[in-house]
Amino acid sequence: MASLSATSLSFKAPSIQSTRISQSISFGRFQSSKSLRLQISCAAKPETVQKVSDIVKEQLALSADTALTAESKFSALGADSLDTVEIVMALEEKFNISVEEADAQNITTIQEAADLIEDLVQKKPAA
Repeated sequence: MASLSATSLSFKAPSIQSTRISQSISFGRFQSSKSLRLQISCAAKPETVQKVSDIVKEQLALSADTALTAESKFSALGADSLDTVEIVMALEEKFNISVEEADAQNITTIQEAADLIEDLVQKKPAA
């Protein structure tokens, strides 16, 4: 709440009441009063992840024995922004898809690339 006089302006904070909310969740016979965190993952097929890994190795000129995982970050592999653009272009060519620029900028790992590819392939109209 604020009040104004000819020479000053003052503010008074409204009183805040704290309320604790307790929630009980039950699943069949199991009951929990703790908060639960639900994570949904739409992981790409292992074959897609492998194809993306192969393209990344080729584009970054990595040796064949370089171990890559789905969590491998392009930047950790030495890729700069131009390398990332070239990786996306190679993926578009290999999978016959078109990646929007906004989506391409959000790809930082092999898993993210594979997930996006599978999503785009599924949305692609049948020829």
